[in-house]
Amino acid sequence: MEKSVVKMHDFYNFKANAPVYQIEFGWYVKEKWKAQGWTNDDTVFSDLFGFDQAAKHYLGNGGWCTAPLNPYFEEKVLSETDEYEMVQDAVGRKLLCFKGRRSGFMPSYLEHPVKDIQTWEENIKWRMDPGSEERYTDLEDRMAKAKEFVKRDFIICQNIVGGYMYLRSLIGPEDVMYKFYDDPKLIHKCMESWLEVEDKLCETHQKYLTFDELYLGEDICYNHGPLISPDMIKEFLFPYYSQLISNVKRRQMDKARKLHIQIDTDGFSVPVIDLYKSIGMDYMSPFEVASGCDVVEVRKKHPDLLIAGGFDKRIIAAGKDAIDREVDRIMPFMVRYGGYIPTCDHGVPEEVEFMDYLHYRNRMREFA
Repeated sequence: MEKSVVKMHDFYNFKANAPVYQIEFGWYVKEKWKAQGWTNDDTVFSDLFGFDQAAKHYLGNGGWCTAPLNPYFEEKVLSETDEYEMVQDAVGRKLLCFKGRRSGFMPSYLEHPVKDIQTWEENIKWRMDPGSEERYTDLEDRMAKAKEFVKRDFIICQNIVGGYMYLRSLIGPEDVMYKFYDDPKLIHKCMESWLEVEDKLCETHQKYLTFDELYLGEDICYNHGPLISPDMIKEFLFPYYSQLISNVKRRQMDKARKLHIQIDTDGFSVPVIDLYKSIGMDYMSPFEVASGCDVVEVRKKHPDLLIAGGFDKRIIAAGKDAIDREVDRIMPFMVRYGGYIPTCDHGVPEEVEFMDYLHYRNRMREFA
């Protein structure tokens, strides 16, 4: 088994005092570093920072931050000025963007495609057909590739958009809050289609292989806790999650293989750990420190929870001494337990200087 694969399996198996898998969550700073002349080659960054080779394969096709539509909307410019352009994106939202800079910048969301039952049916429901053959035109090629990773003992992960993230992409972050109260029928109709599409996707992929992980991109929390109440989570999300998880487990070809359930959420996620554990979650990320998350405290309370993330982006930007103190606080403790992959608690921001990040990576390599 490849070294990186061994490290990944040790993580999932909570192997104590094992070498730690080395990866980063994401980036906002690479273009600055390249402009400063450090290198234009991402592979040089990877080698210099000591990242491990891939050991996990994502099957995809289940959406990510947006609904898994088929077909998607036509992406087009609706209007423009010298500075801005209003665009329709692939999931039917109208966005106001800086002209020529749609990627890497947060747009202003002006309108979402679902406002009521009528717009749900006109704009989205027919795009959520689980039987659409176009969803699977490249299935054989994708599954042949996945089987090669199975032979190499990679972790096989079916990643899908979580229910809250899906609803937010359809209705909008503010309007969806009102819909939970004012139009619960609409929310349930949206979630019924979510379950049909994601369950069909999983069923199709499971005819070829066994999943090691079901990953839900959820983003259910903000800096003070969950965006909707635990009762709402139980009413509007969990019936669909529980059904999907039950179906996936029942269909596994290798019945002896454990199915891990990961919830990815920004914000202060600690209050929902036990709630999501009730439906089988055993892995959470990325534990944003600025919102109050502390992976050491989480590990003390949840020794059975796989954890990724949790290294404060602000500390990486604060220089070598601050980095050393945080590495010394977190890493020896977490390594003793196992089940931890350290990463910046979101994309590495532009405030981080190259030499400080290199120092951070050199400290992390002590545990590799």
